[in-house]
Amino acid sequence: MLTGLFISNIVLIEKLNLEFGAGLNILTGETGAGKSILLDALSLALGARSDTGLIRHGCDTANVIASFDAVPGAIIELLSDYELDFSDGLILRRTLSSDGKSRAWINDTPVSIKVLKSVGDSLVEIHGQFANHTLLSQSTHRPTLDLFAEKHIPGFTVALSETMSHFRDYNDAQKRLIQLQELVERSASEREFLEHNVAELRALNPVVGEEQELADRRAAMMNAEKNAAILADALQALAPRGNSLESQIFAVAHILQRIKGDENPYSEQIDKLYSVAETLSEIAQSLETDTPDTDSMDTIEERLFAIRAAARKHRVAPDDLPAFLEQISAQLNTIDNSDAELQKLTTTVTVLRNKFNESARALTQLRQRAAEILRNQLLQELPDLKLGSADFTVDFASAAPNVSGVDDITFMIKTNPGSPFAPLHQSASGGELARLMLAMRVVLAGDGDLHTFIFDEIDTGISGATASAVGCRLNRLAAQNQALVITHSAQVAGYADRHYKISKSVADGKTTTTVHQISSDERVNEIARIISGAQITPESVATAKTLIKN
Repeated sequence: MLTGLFISNIVLIEKLNLEFGAGLNILTGETGAGKSILLDALSLALGARSDTGLIRHGCDTANVIASFDAVPGAIIELLSDYELDFSDGLILRRTLSSDGKSRAWINDTPVSIKVLKSVGDSLVEIHGQFANHTLLSQSTHRPTLDLFAEKHIPGFTVALSETMSHFRDYNDAQKRLIQLQELVERSASEREFLEHNVAELRALNPVVGEEQELADRRAAMMNAEKNAAILADALQALAPRGNSLESQIFAVAHILQRIKGDENPYSEQIDKLYSVAETLSEIAQSLETDTPDTDSMDTIEERLFAIRAAARKHRVAPDDLPAFLEQISAQLNTIDNSDAELQKLTTTVTVLRNKFNESARALTQLRQRAAEILRNQLLQELPDLKLGSADFTVDFASAAPNVSGVDDITFMIKTNPGSPFAPLHQSASGGELARLMLAMRVVLAGDGDLHTFIFDEIDTGISGATASAVGCRLNRLAAQNQALVITHSAQVAGYADRHYKISKSVADGKTTTTVHQISSDERVNEIARIISGAQITPESVATAKTLIKN
């Protein structure tokens, strides 16, 4: 529901801040007072094409802000995509610069004009010069009829759900069948390729984790080779040219033992030399190592490189080779069993298509019953709206099978006897079309979301009882929604829940449009002015009082 409209520097409006409420909001004023400017401004906030001619003379920028307290379900996904918090409603803002640049925001988040228009069209339906009423789009007719059927046809919701389920089952099976058919067509050329790869991978028999294990073992063996070379160098240092340090030390000890005397004065040194020689001998023995097993190294490298080559060939990680083997083995098995599988899946598709066709036919019959009820209810509304010669029907054409059945639905109307039926937007214009849309919206009211409707020129060419009928229906529509109506009809104005007067004044050579809410005597006088013109008479005041319903 539109709760507020702020306008600055739009044509004759310098600054205006309006608050609207639920129900029927009526706007009246003398011709030329600026009623259409309000609609221009609101349309700008809803994403209409910008026009620098809307900027007030002498100003560089214009600004419009429209606030809403509820969000229809149709745009929740769109708002979520832009990460917009709409828990407290929506604020749509549009600025227009004299250089032609236009910017838009939703809840202070910058958005494109296209996004603003998508949101605006879902929030407000305008019937008038800037019409965006969804019912004129044929794409809305099927879902609109379905909403009507859900309220008036028992079992329709279940039938629609079953049709959706059957279509999804049939569609999924059809996709699998197409994929299998394409696979069969490619099988001749792919069979040999798959057989070769399956045989190659089965011979390799890769195991998850094996590549890392082999790489670790190879690295360890390569380190062992390097270490063996280092140990050999150490042994060579202990025994250069066959004359080991151990032998030299033993030789020194033997020489010292030849010293004569009662006691050898170097016995302590001799013992240390023998001890050092034995230690060197033990060290040399501990440094001796087996020659690395080059045959094992070759085997490990051959296996490791084969696994890595297979992974590169099939563009998968080495650990994914076993899963890839299962995948291509399944493909090969599918090809080998394709004839039987193809026959089985073809039968399944036929069965599921028959189920869908049956549920779609039943759904069509329910829609046709709903269409007849819709026609009868709408035709009851038309005579009072000076559309007694008009006729309405719902055209059913065959559509490609889809989740909603097989119905391509178009709302058709003819306004004169003997003329052919035509789609809504081709058969009426101006106030006639606005009254037709009003009748349809009254009949279709209550589809769940609260809507805001704007009607302009709906009283064109009517008066008296017809105007009163229009007001009555606007009141009925606004009882479950919100309606803003710009009118010149006293009968229509009499049904207002809120009445706003649009005035124009001139000061300091500048013309300014103002709008304020009126009630009590001021409202009576405004309706009396509509009845009698500039000169308000006691008779017009009395008539105004009888016309005021709320």
